[in-house]
Amino acid sequence: MDDKCDEKTACSEEVVAVLFDFGGVLAEEGFREGLRAIGRSSGVDPDAMVRAGFDLVHRTGYVTGHGGEADFWRALREEAGARGSDETLRREILSRFVIRPWMIDLVDRLSASGLTLGILSDQTQWLDRIDEEHGLFRHFHHVFNSYHAGVSKRDPAAFDRAVERMGLPARRVLFVDDHSGNVDRARRRGLRAVLYVDRAQLLRDLSRQLSSRTASLP
Repeated sequence: MDDKCDEKTACSEEVVAVLFDFGGVLAEEGFREGLRAIGRSSGVDPDAMVRAGFDLVHRTGYVTGHGGEADFWRALREEAGARGSDETLRREILSRFVIRPWMIDLVDRLSASGLTLGILSDQTQWLDRIDEEHGLFRHFHHVFNSYHAGVSKRDPAAFDRAVERMGLPARRVLFVDDHSGNVDRARRRGLRAVLYVDRAQLLRDLSRQLSSRTASLP
């Protein structure tokens, strides 16, 4: 791996594919903000509910398809004090996954320039429901969802499997995520990776990494 493949410096080999995280990048971070809302409505500290939710979605196996949604909500009620029916709690989450139109426009521009586009997300079957409602997946060549893959981005194998499925060397794949731990793990597996902060920063980082395709950027 070229140790200069980071968010500030482009590598010598051209990027041919970009993988985007969903919540927090392609869309608003609905899981975290939904958990905050659940905490407020349940009389629980919102930050404590967020911590519990992220822990339990992994500990119950829900995010990797090894556990069910009902198991997750049951644990969130019993261990974190969440109140409400499964349907009510789910709605708090899903309503906050608001897809960013400018991101979809960016994805379409990058795809038109010849890049391969994908989603690499730690999500449950909720991502499938969002696709059914909004037609999200049609904008991408690949969708790697932890619920179906059986492995989350907490495991470096998630990155290995994605690039293997794409049939590409890791060094020619750029990964965008709003979680620094995921960005670090991607880099350790040989991918180029940038941390999403905001729109302006992302466009600057993409301009550096996709120097030959800058005309595709808005």
